Amino acid sequence: MTPINAIIITEEKDTLTILKKFEEENFMIIKIIGDAISGIDGIDIIKLTKPDVIFLDIIFKEDTFFEMLEQLEFSFPKLVFISANENYAVKAFKHNAIDFILKPIDFNAIILAVYKVIKIREMERSYQNQKINDINTLNSFNRPNEFLAISSLDKIVLIPMSEIVFCQADGKYTNFLLINGKKIMSSKNLGEYSALLDPNYFFRIHHSYIINIRHISKISKKDGYFCELSNGITLTVAKRRQENFNKFIKLKE
Repeated sequence: MTPINAIIITEEKDTLTILKKFEEENFMIIKIIGDAISGIDGIDIIKLTKPDVIFLDIIFKEDTFFEMLEQLEFSFPKLVFISANENYAVKAFKHNAIDFILKPIDFNAIILAVYKVIKIREMERSYQNQKINDINTLNSFNRPNEFLAISSLDKIVLIPMSEIVFCQADGKYTNFLLINGKKIMSSKNLGEYSALLDPNYFFRIHHSYIINIRHISKISKKDGYFCELSNGITLTVAKRRQENFNKFIKLKE
């Protein structure tokens, strides 16, 4: 089982110490990838690391932090609130918290919260994957290689493949850059899309990029291979992929 990635936002050293101690003893199920002492600092870390869960042991005087969370371009992290004040649970569940841990913090309470996150994450992924597979299967019967169903935030988006300029790996996520300049982030990694994209037009030029050759404006072969795309972005073709890329392009000429 892949451990969930966690962020801690707290000013309390005891809370940080306890959660890190829990991580040491339960590294198979949780990995702490960052911490912050304020919501604003926390947002920067969240955008950078894209965690599965955020542990919050801090009093929020306003809802700015939660409003910023809702504007994230990737799947909304799960929230676990921690407080010595049981009345704070009302605010926690108002913001759709997965769990509320009452101080003093007990390891049993943490492990219950972690398993709730794991269970919900697996349920969401299973549901989304099933829906996406259903859409892609139906599409393959009706209009082969025309559309791609991807999971974006809390919804599934159907994209015409012809409008995809390129796909970019972003850790466990994938960014789709479209001809209208829009960017859509999917919760699946780039490798999973290699088998779904139309092999007649899409080529993986790099471990981080799959391009749509219909949107290549120019190919430069000086000091390496470079593809200039219709949106003005230039991407490098990895050396070990240059020979196969050259063959692929010649087949289309």
